[in-house]
Amino acid sequence: MLYDDLQELLKSLSTHIQTITSSYKQQEINNRYQELQKKTEHEEFWKSSDQAKTLKEFQHLKELFNNYNAIVNAYQEAPDLLNLFKDDQNALEQVQADLKKLYKHTIEFKVRLLLDGPDDESNCFLSINAGAGGTESQDWSEILLRMYIRFCEREKFSPQLIDSQPGEGAGIKSATLYIKGLNAYGLLKGEQGIHRLVRISPFDANKRRHTSFAGVMIVPEHPEVDIVIDPTDLRIDTYRAGGAGGQHVNKTESAVRITHLPTNIVVQCQNERSQGQNKEIAMRMLKAKLVQRQKEEQDAKLAAVEKKKIEWGSQIRSYVLAPYKMVKDHRTNHESFQPDLVLDGELIDFIEAYLVTSSSE
Repeated sequence: MLYDDLQELLKSLSTHIQTITSSYKQQEINNRYQELQKKTEHEEFWKSSDQAKTLKEFQHLKELFNNYNAIVNAYQEAPDLLNLFKDDQNALEQVQADLKKLYKHTIEFKVRLLLDGPDDESNCFLSINAGAGGTESQDWSEILLRMYIRFCEREKFSPQLIDSQPGEGAGIKSATLYIKGLNAYGLLKGEQGIHRLVRISPFDANKRRHTSFAGVMIVPEHPEVDIVIDPTDLRIDTYRAGGAGGQHVNKTESAVRITHLPTNIVVQCQNERSQGQNKEIAMRMLKAKLVQRQKEEQDAKLAAVEKKKIEWGSQIRSYVLAPYKMVKDHRTNHESFQPDLVLDGELIDFIEAYLVTSSSE
């Protein structure tokens, strides 16, 4: 019966309501909103030097405040509506439509509420590096690259491939995406780590099962940070871009590789037509990595966690295509038995599970 189905939908919704209520209270959004509301209503407020910053925060909190109360009130009213129209099929169909909208709105709000880190709203750089295993791992790296591009398309982000090193025979040795969009870093930060693939290798004539690894690194962009880089600390090399890109890209030394000598951080970009454009993007990536390095050095615990994430063998997620089909995140235990959909960019459930788990740590 439709009534029973809607009761089950309410039960499923209750878990998400509990999560957003816990996060909302933990962040003390209500108290901060009330505090800023009083501040903006004060007659001297418009004379303050920080009014623009305060207003921006107030508007952000006001939106969270209104959305939270609308969701919670609608959820609290739903059981009464169900009981009121229990025997009215037409009315229950309308309640069903409203509950589905509420469920979708709740999930979207939950993810947004969990993105409360200082860099979560930032654009980001996503790098993929093939592990040991030659062609098999390089092919896996290319599959991951496609997965993240598809995810970006689903989330209305703008992914730009700024560097790619082709593999030997198939796949890629490495690739870097510059991803633009609100909350790009916040949604993707949990993807950093080792990704493991188990499948029957298409490159093995004996059709044996192979295990491949690829590493993913996520770095937020910091356009507002004025980090000073001494030009004498840089080694800048130019070279011809490899792979597809047209005659102009392949016949001129437009690709740029920058090495920051004190830290040995290397960045490169070959996607743009001009050397100047590639250099500009490479410098943005270098600044982002230097800021990230400074943060890690300031926080020993974070540095230890990040080190663990990039060690081979400490995979964060396994994608098994044979002998059975399953994707499992080893940090959250979230699973999907539809790996084809996951590899086509349906990552939001894994991302949501990671955000919930990490917020409670």
